[in-house]
Amino acid sequence: MEQQRQGIPLWLAIGMMAVIALPGSAFATAKAPSSPPARPIVKASALYLVELQSGRVLLEQNATRRLPPASLTKIMTALVALESTPPQEVVRIDERALLHRSSLNLRAGEEFLLRDLLTAMLVTSANDACQAVALHVGGDENRFVSMMNERALSLGLQNTHFANPCGFDAPGHYSTAAELARLSDHALHVPDISMMVRTVTREIATVDGKRQVALYSTNELLRDPDVNGVKTGYTTKAGRCLILSMFKDGHRLLLVGLNVMDRWDQAAKLLRYGQAVLQTGNG
Repeated sequence: MEQQRQGIPLWLAIGMMAVIALPGSAFATAKAPSSPPARPIVKASALYLVELQSGRVLLEQNATRRLPPASLTKIMTALVALESTPPQEVVRIDERALLHRSSLNLRAGEEFLLRDLLTAMLVTSANDACQAVALHVGGDENRFVSMMNERALSLGLQNTHFANPCGFDAPGHYSTAAELARLSDHALHVPDISMMVRTVTREIATVDGKRQVALYSTNELLRDPDVNGVKTGYTTKAGRCLILSMFKDGHRLLLVGLNVMDRWDQAAKLLRYGQAVLQTGNG
């Protein structure tokens, strides 16, 4: 599972400098093409690229195939939590939340606001924060997972089923690229989630203020001003996964990729392709 890093590593600092040095968006195009762009080669187990306002699918590959979603799962965890619990509610860290390794290093008995744990969960993919949220909201993990699956059905996600709140590989834990896009579109209409998933860096603290924790996003493309989310994920079985949201030239692009090779390079190329299709009016 993807976790936060303590401090900004050298490769990320170099990437930040490179993006800052670019004029405008890293995805900017000099001139709108006059003919349809060539369809890119997709190196992923599944992919779905859609313009959300029109619902127009720009590119898809195995988009209805059931696959493990890794930490993309946490989008549903956040949605269920915020629909049932006030974000300012205080969460006491249960020792059961600390069974899975996480670089956030929460401690049993510490207290955080729910919104801060959700931010840690979505920004750094912290599994201890995710477990703490699930235990607080559901009372136990099984009850919370049932809430997740009930919500999936209410959203019409017939090929999505969860076995845990954080995205660990497990039998019966799966979704599809197309359904993760639908889930993300719905979640992005929740103001708290929309704000959290676009966060690059932030510091949270325990309710008593005795400990601060720095958060750094796992989403490298958030350095681009046009990208505003959403989530990354990784497990051995799922591979590198991502959900990216971009708003540019009046269009809202959403890209979902499962088991993506060369994740960041491919994602940038696919978003540029989506822009080019929209500019030409073809596809």
